[in-house]
Amino acid sequence: MGFWAALQFLTVFPTPLRHRVSAKTSGQSLTYFPLVGLILGAVLLGIHYALSFIPPPSVVNTLLITALVILTGAHHLDGFIDTCDGVIAGKSKKERMDIMSDSKVGAFGIVGVILLLLLKYVSLSSTQILPALLLMPTLSRWVMVSIIFAFPYAKRSGMGLAFKRGATWQRLTIATVIALIAAVALLKLWGLALMAALWLIAFGIASYFRSRLGGLTGDNYGAINEMAEVLVLLLLILIGGLQ
Repeated sequence: MGFWAALQFLTVFPTPLRHRVSAKTSGQSLTYFPLVGLILGAVLLGIHYALSFIPPPSVVNTLLITALVILTGAHHLDGFIDTCDGVIAGKSKKERMDIMSDSKVGAFGIVGVILLLLLKYVSLSSTQILPALLLMPTLSRWVMVSIIFAFPYAKRSGMGLAFKRGATWQRLTIATVIALIAAVALLKLWGLALMAALWLIAFGIASYFRSRLGGLTGDNYGAINEMAEVLVLLLLILIGGLQ
């Protein structure tokens, strides 16, 4: 149930679940976040090879980013937009929370998502495609699990609260092992360095969100996932230059 719940929450893929997922099952799903990310990466890799006959590569990379947005239902992008609007524009914690809860999109959200997608496109075009497509969604979802575990929740209700309550050491450990196997299999010891650097930067970002909001929300989780995807690509470029 936990796996299917993770697949249902993180993607638009059909699942055998016929009813609303309970809070307990939502917590259990954290274990499988990196695995679902790896599945997404495998699908993206398949799309890449299927479209490899299309020149130029920039078109393929644009289609890959579009496919990722569609396959995830733009769920985390929405959280990133709300986070940009609330965290940057709000003058007080209450105002920031109110802005993030508003369905309207502000200037900071629009500019932020444009820059995010542009940076993701440029980075994807500048690194090795195999580790990029597999590790980008895998490690970003592992980071999301670790951040959910490490930081307090900012509200008394909300979709993210069930995940926060279900974030245990055991589930974080299993999620970390899945991510670690993927990173080491593709990059060997550089995979460890990538995960360490990624976690440290993500921890800093999450700490900033906490200072602005008093904790994290579901929108912040999505924003961290999106930013972690870009960070994976940037770190892969750096690793490629050091090898």
